[in-house]
Amino acid sequence: MDIFDNLATDPLWTLKFGASPLIGTAIHHGHAISPLLEKQMALNAADRLREEDPFTAHFIAGMPTQIVVHRSRFEIDLNRSPESAVYLNPEQAWGLEVWHEKPDRNAIADLLRQHASYYGLLHHVLTQTEIQFGKFIVLDIHSYNHRRDGADSPPTDQSGAPDINIGTFSMDRERWAHVIEPFMASLRASRVKGCYIDVRENIAFQGKGEQTRFIHEHFPYSGCAIAVEMKKIFMDEWTGKPDHAAIKELRDAITASLPVLKTALEGTA
Repeated sequence: MDIFDNLATDPLWTLKFGASPLIGTAIHHGHAISPLLEKQMALNAADRLREEDPFTAHFIAGMPTQIVVHRSRFEIDLNRSPESAVYLNPEQAWGLEVWHEKPDRNAIADLLRQHASYYGLLHHVLTQTEIQFGKFIVLDIHSYNHRRDGADSPPTDQSGAPDINIGTFSMDRERWAHVIEPFMASLRASRVKGCYIDVRENIAFQGKGEQTRFIHEHFPYSGCAIAVEMKKIFMDEWTGKPDHAAIKELRDAITASLPVLKTALEGTA
């Protein structure tokens, strides 16, 4: 049995390629696990879901180009370097014991080929976009937990947990300031659950993931990759139950920002 025997029913990812310099990715959206690897996992589906980024594909639904990953980060984490993309030890996975039987060398090699294949696809999409438009923006959409002490415990204090955290660690911040600042201002003008969205930069996260690093390394002058972390105010992070109204409001906030991003990008030297 091969770990990719179920690709016909559970694809690794889907790509919608539009004629635009604006690209959205949801690389932690997925929940699917290879049946072979799932048998070796100590974590159940609910525990995995708590650390995945469900519903993030919905936030980029209005973007012309979209890449949505359908496999779980517990199979292979595409936002980590190849050396740490398979969670083999609890310290790599929020202290969770992921495996009762760790994948063998051949399975890990297969998973790392999946990682390389994704970055090959991403590089191709970005190269074609660069050829067509000269410059591009990637919104790298994620989500994060804020009730880690339990469903009935107080959430993380708002001072350290904005509704949307913008991560800019790997970018040339000065070069892309004219994109980042109006983007954040646009998001702040939108409301979720009746309140204006609290949007701040490099508070809960700094944007140190592999995808933004890769983009800024390979497209240093043409690519602006923005790590966008949505606090899980749009769902119950313990039960997985979505708040469909909040999801729509966040999606609408991203969609409303797209003309702002396009105008800002056109002003890039």
